[in-house]
Amino acid sequence: MTARRRSSLGFSATASVVRPGMNLAMGKDWRGLATLPEQGFIVVANHVSELDPLAVAHAVYMSGSTPHFLAKDSLFKVPLLGSMLRGLRQVPVARADRSAANKSLQIAQEVLDTGGAILIYPEGTLTRDPDLWPMRAKTGAARLALSTGAPLIPITHWGVQDFLPPYATFPQPLPRKKYVLQVGEQIDLSDLRAGALTRTALTDATQRVEQALTAGVAALRGEEPPEHIWDRALNQRVPRNQLRARGDGEAAR
Repeated sequence: MTARRRSSLGFSATASVVRPGMNLAMGKDWRGLATLPEQGFIVVANHVSELDPLAVAHAVYMSGSTPHFLAKDSLFKVPLLGSMLRGLRQVPVARADRSAANKSLQIAQEVLDTGGAILIYPEGTLTRDPDLWPMRAKTGAARLALSTGAPLIPITHWGVQDFLPPYATFPQPLPRKKYVLQVGEQIDLSDLRAGALTRTALTDATQRVEQALTAGVAALRGEEPPEHIWDRALNQRVPRNQLRARGDGEAAR
């Protein structure tokens, strides 16, 4: 354990259960973990399997940082589950209530200030792209990064979907699967942070997130990505330069 981790007893207990399970389930090839920032940062990741959050959180935790997901604020109202989420310092996502949204931002800032990592799936759900490429993202990750000033780091992975395919009910453990996870270079938002938080800035930052995730997945797959990007709302691929800034609802899993 490195000096930068500040885990609660509850988080350590959770990790003691999850880590052995993940190690047993799949082999792994983690690349670039040493390049993660020493202080608080935001991770954006591609999403191809319901098991992705555990795979990414496992890697981030083992790098020495405590991972925190964005979670729907309604989950915090569920008995026991809400207490557990608050105890693990997960971040509620409030979509309609401005005061609640400001509170969520405050919690996120506290997590970052204490050296934690916030994990976000910019697509908001499992990719709907038929070939599992990253699809058009929402603006929440860009908004959080621009609002807090925290480093924005892309993490891409490939192979988790072989163990648990998208929307599958049961895993496919045999033969034993292996996934590859790569930490990418920090997404440069310095020019956008110098100005106001406008829709144009959010759109530009979100497009950079999409480009980083697509490039990372392409490198892991050893393939060229499609020229167009999947738009969930239109249920088809559209030109990448026609990005539209959309909602902030990154639902964590």
